[in-house]
Amino acid sequence: MKLTILGGGGFRVPLVYGALLTDRGEGRVTDVVLHDLDDGRLRAVARVLAEQAAAVPGAPRVTVATDLDEALRGADFVFSAIRVGGLEGRADDERVALAQGVLGQETVGAGGIAYGLRTVPVAVDIARRAARLAPDAWVINFTNPAGLVTEAMSRHLGDRVIGICDSPVGLGRRIARVLGADPKQAWIDYVGLNHLGWVRGLRIAGRDELPRLLADPDLLGSFEEGKLFGVDWLQSLGAIPNEYLHYYYFNRETVRAYQQAEKTRGAFLADQQARFYEEMRDPGAAALAAWDRTRAEREATYMAENRESAGAGERDADDLSGGYEKVALALMRAIARDERTTLILNVRNQGVLSVLDDDAVIEVPCLVDSGGAHPVAVAPLPEHATGLVCAVKGVEREVLSAAESGSRATAVKAFALHPLVDSVNVARRLVEGYTDVHPGLAYLK
Repeated sequence: MKLTILGGGGFRVPLVYGALLTDRGEGRVTDVVLHDLDDGRLRAVARVLAEQAAAVPGAPRVTVATDLDEALRGADFVFSAIRVGGLEGRADDERVALAQGVLGQETVGAGGIAYGLRTVPVAVDIARRAARLAPDAWVINFTNPAGLVTEAMSRHLGDRVIGICDSPVGLGRRIARVLGADPKQAWIDYVGLNHLGWVRGLRIAGRDELPRLLADPDLLGSFEEGKLFGVDWLQSLGAIPNEYLHYYYFNRETVRAYQQAEKTRGAFLADQQARFYEEMRDPGAAALAAWDRTRAEREATYMAENRESAGAGERDADDLSGGYEKVALALMRAIARDERTTLILNVRNQGVLSVLDDDAVIEVPCLVDSGGAHPVAVAPLPEHATGLVCAVKGVEREVLSAAESGSRATAVKAFALHPLVDSVNVARRLVEGYTDVHPGLAYLK
């Protein structure tokens, strides 16, 4: 099978290839095409992959391509992990938002809206090309904001585009581990939007063990989310929120921490990865060792400002291993081989959440087989969660409308309606600031 990776010069691509190297079954991926607009980054990542494959007989063949149509043609799976504007664009998203006193994170709040506005037109073009050049391909989207981008692509690809994220997987794994259970044997009752969801139950052998966790303050405070949100707040919610909800529940403290940080997350990653790619210009450099070293630093500093504002301390070693590549591999195997499994994915609603229409992309457990991902019916959300989900989905729809129409006024509306933007005038200044620094937003008139 042929897998095309869009954003193939991206830093996290070796995680995906490493997962592919563990797959020895029939129908596995045998050809990987890396597509990127930056040939230098492509060559750097290809070197890392070559070192990964050196001791693995029958490793998938890797080729590189800067022509999108060439990369897409004949693909069985397309993995989309593009970053429109690069990490410099992410740093600009953060800087413009923080100057207005609001959050600039790449998927949440003002930063997420700015990123979506410049990414959606590119993602839609990719979806249209994929539908034409690889009509039987399944598109796996990891491009952020993942739920929003998946919904934009689904308007052209239907259910053949599926969004993935490692956050729910990591959350379920941590909860199961704390409860002394095997994560593979647990059913995770998780529902919401991408980076906006809650674990409301964790069933082991048919028994919901989450109440036991919520009733034990010591156990509840022993893992990442307990440290991040605080035991009292989790007990009040009666659920375990996705870590990204920290930006909503503790917004003032998080914005302050970001404003006081020496560098924003985007600026840090831009500098860090620039050093890696510069090191790769030396043909004698040990590519895999350099990549491993850089990745370890990246993972250890993930959400550092949030943990600092919450006094949560350093990340546990078990949480530094990523996970989205394992979700991607499990998804491809389930579809290609009809190896039925359950995964938390971003898919069209199809009536699962009654407060949203069928085409709204949500993040829920899905049964996956050769026919794709089928969302599982879930209980209604409590009112506080319903309000937040509906508000953010409304913002996503305004972003999609602005991207389609090129309307500056609609873009302002998207910012102004977001729960983390506190003034229409702030929204107007955000649009001005973002259009000043992002050439990719010149289409807004």
